[in-house]
Amino acid sequence: MKSGSRALGVAESSPGAARAPTDDADDAHFSTDPSPESVLCGAVVRADRVVDGLAFETCAVGGDDATDAIASLYDSLDREDVRYLLVSGIAPAWFNLVDIDRLAAALDRPVLSVSFEESEGLEPALTEQFSGAALDRRLATYRAAPPRRPVEVNGETVFVRAAGCDGDEAAQVVRGFTPTGGRPEPIRVARMAARAARRFAGD
Repeated sequence: MKSGSRALGVAESSPGAARAPTDDADDAHFSTDPSPESVLCGAVVRADRVVDGLAFETCAVGGDDATDAIASLYDSLDREDVRYLLVSGIAPAWFNLVDIDRLAAALDRPVLSVSFEESEGLEPALTEQFSGAALDRRLATYRAAPPRRPVEVNGETVFVRAAGCDGDEAAQVVRGFTPTGGRPEPIRVARMAARAARRFAGD
């Protein structure tokens, strides 16, 4: 990966105190009194760890607008030099599922959903928390998602779904944007910025 290659990392910060027990929701939370919105941050980061841009959006906690919000965030940056989009998980903001195939097609860029924990899958949690049409929509998006594959990076294992590129390229991208540790730098920066923005907003 060339040092000047750029990726857009997207992560969110939701209010609440308890992690959702899912395989992909890296920063989702349960809360008895959630804010209606979660903060999304997009961080443009070069492979040599230089941060090259930030943008923010919101999506509804428990909603179904995360895919459109991420597309809007990307468009707001107007950065044709971004080669890859790395999303933290596939179910941010309390199961607001991201359709990474639709994102890859809309943005004409490979999209990688990266999660950081082993799990048996998301369907039991979805079935417990939703019913009717809301459940059906989420299950359809989840079941259509590309398979989740382990990638070894710096002695750690992350789990990657890839749209718009094959598994070998996805692994190369994750490793190329993870100079140390097990979290790709674009996602790490985006997550820190999203948390800071939510705290600044007083949530």
